[in-house]
Amino acid sequence: MGFSPGAFEGTLGETAGVAEPAAVTVVIPTFNESANVRELLHRLTDSVPARLPCEVVFVDDSSDDTPAVIAEAAQDCPFPVTVIHRDSPDGGLGGAVVEGMKAAGSDWIVVMDADLQHPPSLVPDLVATGEKESADLVVASRYLPGGSRAGLAGGYRVAVSRGATWLAKGLFPRALHGISDPMSGFFAIRRSAVTAEALKPLGYKILLELAVRCRPGGVAEVPFVFQDRFAGESKSTAREGLRFLRHLVGLRTAAPLARMAAFGLIGLTGFVPNLLALHALVTAGLHYLPAEILANQFGVLWNFLLIEVLLFRDRRHHRHWADRVGRFALLANADLVLRIPLIALLVGQFHLAVLPATTLALLTTFVLRFAGTEALVYLPRGGRSTRSRTGTARSTS
Repeated sequence: MGFSPGAFEGTLGETAGVAEPAAVTVVIPTFNESANVRELLHRLTDSVPARLPCEVVFVDDSSDDTPAVIAEAAQDCPFPVTVIHRDSPDGGLGGAVVEGMKAAGSDWIVVMDADLQHPPSLVPDLVATGEKESADLVVASRYLPGGSRAGLAGGYRVAVSRGATWLAKGLFPRALHGISDPMSGFFAIRRSAVTAEALKPLGYKILLELAVRCRPGGVAEVPFVFQDRFAGESKSTAREGLRFLRHLVGLRTAAPLARMAAFGLIGLTGFVPNLLALHALVTAGLHYLPAEILANQFGVLWNFLLIEVLLFRDRRHHRHWADRVGRFALLANADLVLRIPLIALLVGQFHLAVLPATTLALLTTFVLRFAGTEALVYLPRGGRSTRSRTGTARSTS
């Protein structure tokens, strides 16, 4: 059955007599969670509509029958249920949450997982706390008194979760001030505090993305016990861990000066493959001058790969990869051509000593290379990508 946001708002109006802190849209990203969604909707039915009107929006990236199971289970729900199925899972779980937020029709949005590790009974409390404390963001925290991370299976996952929390809070002390559990996937946020266009999610840590990029005006927390998974297996993998680290770098280098500093650090790491290649080429009998030129290309390639992954992930599709490689290599090698005449100019015309002249030339060509890389290799994309939306299911009382 079809369903539009306007039709949903009318449904909320009909239930306006229910005592409520605020109306809420529960956004639930799913990936092959067919064994969990029936129980999840059952527990939401028991916990939420008696306290505040709600809608549930599933954003589904599944390859199994999860959308069909949701559609069938939704028939027994006293609130609207929508399924947005994405053919392309752009941004991973975080991208799915952003898609759900765009479809939300309520003042409050609650984000939670489908595996029942986040207790549905806490949804009204998150919203009520936000209303009571005039907060824009309310985080369900495992690290407050009364909370627990009991559902994390094994010491390894506990250590990874705690380490990720310390790392995130160390990198973003101001943005995460007052948030004891920035790795939580269970939180409520006012729709007015979300700027969807500013979000660039990567992987599953959407709360971190929202806190850093949107900077909600006030933050509150409530404790919760992280439950055991109801059915299925955890989607947390080593690959997701790498995506999380890339996400941290992307957030930390969003500002131009921070990005330039990271660009410089990446450039320094390029000396390692450069020197290793030079040693190998000279050992093989190649004259040192052509060996220097060839070895420099290994450093250039290393630097290119790192900035592709860490600094300009969201701009890679503006140009073909071969075009990006060629432009980056041209800029990197032009650095060598420009530096020597510049040093000669500073020494001969401005009478600087060789060491300060070389330092000034290095800084000048570095700034020029960074600016050229941004402007000539990674120009911002001209248009916004579109995401497909197929299949909706709705249930009303």
